[in-house]
Amino acid sequence: MSRKLEIIVLAIILIFAAQFIHMSSTTDAEYGGADGEAEGVINEITGGTYKPIAEPIWEPPSGEIESLLFGLQAAIGAGILGYFFGYYRAKKTYENELGYKGKSKSEGDRPSLEGDRHSL
Repeated sequence: MSRKLEIIVLAIILIFAAQFIHMSSTTDAEYGGADGEAEGVINEITGGTYKPIAEPIWEPPSGEIESLLFGLQAAIGAGILGYFFGYYRAKKTYENELGYKGKSKSEGDRPSLEGDRHSL
């Protein structure tokens, strides 16, 4: 990477970090997911008579751990997708550059079968 590009990337990261720290320290907002909002809407529509048919097997002890697990799941999924996209892109590049199309040997490298017939 060029030095100029490294400085630009570092500046973008610092801007987002400063914005995150500022927003975290000045607001008293608690981040909630869509599940909590949906539960409130269901209770409002049904008047509190709705009872879920299933309960979770394990519930994380706090919202931070739940967010951590969600982020970890997203990172693992992105890593798997990135691996396969990279694999197939590199495969396509090698096929285009080397003319390799999945053959074990190119046509010119194969031994002639005619010489073998005469030796029998």
